[in-house]
Amino acid sequence: MLEVSAIHSFYGKAHILDGLSFSVARGEVVALLGRNGAGKSTTMKSVMQLVPPRAGSVSFEGRELVGLPAYRTAKAGLGYVPEDRRIFSDLTVLENLEVGRQPPREGAPHWTVAQLFELFPNLAERRHNRGKHMSGGEQQMLSIARTLMGNPALLLLDEPSEGIAPVIVEQMARSILTLKAEGLTVLISEQNLHFARAVADRAIILESGQKKFDGSFALLEKQPEIRDAYLSV
Repeated sequence: MLEVSAIHSFYGKAHILDGLSFSVARGEVVALLGRNGAGKSTTMKSVMQLVPPRAGSVSFEGRELVGLPAYRTAKAGLGYVPEDRRIFSDLTVLENLEVGRQPPREGAPHWTVAQLFELFPNLAERRHNRGKHMSGGEQQMLSIARTLMGNPALLLLDEPSEGIAPVIVEQMARSILTLKAEGLTVLISEQNLHFARAVADRAIILESGQKKFDGSFALLEKQPEIRDAYLSV
């Protein structure tokens, strides 16, 4: 579904992604792992064309994305949940969801408000609350639910477990497994190895904008030197 080929991405003169290549198959949940500054968030933004690669290719369902504005990338069927959530703090839960609404998309799960309230019961209880009156974990749920209202074929989640309570992390893991069961393809950026292992089929480890590992968690367990070199604090 997604093919990233030899991309080079920069912030000004800072070379962040250095020839990064990887793929995501339809129906997979893939975790991008690495320390802070490894290039995980930049990878997400490069796929979405928020940080357009200066070289290389990003192909989604056979369509080249490099050079497209970000809104056209979203309309192509990618949904992006940024690390900083970016909900509309003065809008209610229901109003935030309406902002994200797009028509049903062929080949992608179709989401309704009722279905999303089943997926995230906390949001159902707070449907009339403004975003700024919700906890960090609830805001994260709202950010994901708003993105799902766009009926994406591929969901990009940037650090979904970052800074939220353990009980909400467990709810988040269950929700991602439900999304997978619905047939949604998911690319997750994570530092929490335990969380990533619980939800993802495969791990890609980044260091200094380069891929250092790409394989199953079972294979990663057999290579502790990789884990220790690129994931240990």
